[in-house]
Amino acid sequence: MGVMVAVPDVWGAFDAASALAADRPLVVAGVAVVLVVLLAVGAVALRRYLRPTGERFADLVGGFEEVTVLMHPNPDPDAMSCALAVKHLAESGDTEATLQYPGQIRHQENRAFETVLDASFERIDSASDLDDGEVVLVDHNEPRGFSGAERVDPVAVVDHHPGGGEGREFTDVRTDNGSCASIFAEYFRETDWEPADPEENGEAEEGELSPAVATGLLYGIQSDTNQLTKGCSPAEFDAARYLYPGVDEDHLDRIANPEVDAEVLEVKATAITEREVRNAFAVSDVGTVSNVDAIPQAADELLRLEGVTAVVVLGDKDGQIHLSGRSRDDRVHMGKALSAVVEDVPMGGAGGHARMGGGQLSIEHMNGLGPGDGLTREQFHERLFEAMSGEL
Repeated sequence: MGVMVAVPDVWGAFDAASALAADRPLVVAGVAVVLVVLLAVGAVALRRYLRPTGERFADLVGGFEEVTVLMHPNPDPDAMSCALAVKHLAESGDTEATLQYPGQIRHQENRAFETVLDASFERIDSASDLDDGEVVLVDHNEPRGFSGAERVDPVAVVDHHPGGGEGREFTDVRTDNGSCASIFAEYFRETDWEPADPEENGEAEEGELSPAVATGLLYGIQSDTNQLTKGCSPAEFDAARYLYPGVDEDHLDRIANPEVDAEVLEVKATAITEREVRNAFAVSDVGTVSNVDAIPQAADELLRLEGVTAVVVLGDKDGQIHLSGRSRDDRVHMGKALSAVVEDVPMGGAGGHARMGGGQLSIEHMNGLGPGDGLTREQFHERLFEAMSGEL
């Protein structure tokens, strides 16, 4: 059976419109003017929507006299390089940018990053320490790690981690990317910034990406993807190709190969000798440390052991247990596993990606301070194994 389709009387409508135009020419002219205005407004809105994301971000940041770029606690090279990128974009438009972070910069490569690239990062303890201007979050999407963090309302967020945080006027969260630095590299590339020649005394002219920023972004990508071997997306390789002509190889080498703190080597050794392995999963408790950045480095080292596919290393400092997990096992989503372990511990927090995660909790709360019966150290170790085995 055929489908009946109503065909409009086009010629009849045309005749009616012609009659209206003859009888009321002013009305028709008014309608025409309104249509032209609406089309113009729509075209402007469409052009604004279709503009490259990097251009929209640069215009937003450039519209303020001052911005504060906030990194996550204990920032890594990915976060630090993104902060440098925002500063470069902001200052190209005469906006003053201050780069701030809670926690500490302790890892030897992170300290080398700050020194070699002559970066100026300011440490904060509370929201009252934030500099003037709108806040831009990079490499995380919810402020954390300092008193009053919950009151901070960022104007913009650029990140690659899962989470529900958003900026009031701009949000770009790409969880498929292996690094946040690759997002900023795309911003520069799509708005026609050219990497400056690092042989030209490190100077960059207008419209050029400085060697310090290019070098920082490339190292940020490398550090978050284990030298472009884990968790990469095509964006990381596109970014590396774009940044390479502007990279200062001497600076890159100095950042990547700093002197290693003796405690880091000792913690790595302890993690290996004190490990407990069950069904290719390892847990190692390294006890009290003074440098908590040694814990994730020990986790990286432990994962290299033959037959081990997922590891968690934990250690204590100042009444807190610090957790660092690594996984190359498709059965173990490390971020979810660590989150499940600390879920019932008051004031505990953990999370991360499938391959990498971290967390922190109070020893007193784990032992029973506050609601709940608490956990012994041995019970906590058991929960770590259960989480990696999918039993939590």
